[in-house]
Amino acid sequence: MDAQTGLDRGAVGVVPRPPAPRRKAEPRPVPVRDDSYLHLSIDALRAYRKLLTDEENKVSYWRRILQARLDVVRAGPGGRELDTARLRPVLTQVRVGAGRQALCEVMPVDDIPPLPHLAELWERRVESNDPVGQAALEADLHAAEDELSAYRSALHRRIGEATGELIARYREQPDLCLSALPLGPRRATG
Repeated sequence: MDAQTGLDRGAVGVVPRPPAPRRKAEPRPVPVRDDSYLHLSIDALRAYRKLLTDEENKVSYWRRILQARLDVVRAGPGGRELDTARLRPVLTQVRVGAGRQALCEVMPVDDIPPLPHLAELWERRVESNDPVGQAALEADLHAAEDELSAYRSALHRRIGEATGELIARYREQPDLCLSALPLGPRRATG
């Protein structure tokens, strides 16, 4: 272990050491404002974070469905048949692309990988007696699952960054927290 760089020098080469876990008694690092969010008001930042969270929920759902389809394909001809007609509305192009487009309008998405062609995967039919076609479908489903996982990881990173920006702003101006509270009509007192 190199004391200056924190890198392990092993037989394979230089491997970065993962950050040490934070101990419970240690204070959390103080979030710092990020200039890339300067163009967003506090309400827009909250809305952006909600968009990210909603998109992450959808992606997690799509990923679970892909995993289920992959399980069915792997089960082979003896497994249950998948009713793709019932699942088609979940993965249409309109639903798959909509959240991503909304995210592009708020912040650039250079670090977010492309989404797989989910609708095409649902439409693809492979006969149970076609092992080459089954293997290709399985490989494509696995690749799509990997792409969704990468997309989901990028969303998690963005959610963390947006949350850090919110916390930094709240630390600078604690009264901003109050603007998040739903206030009903005021009643006359007296």
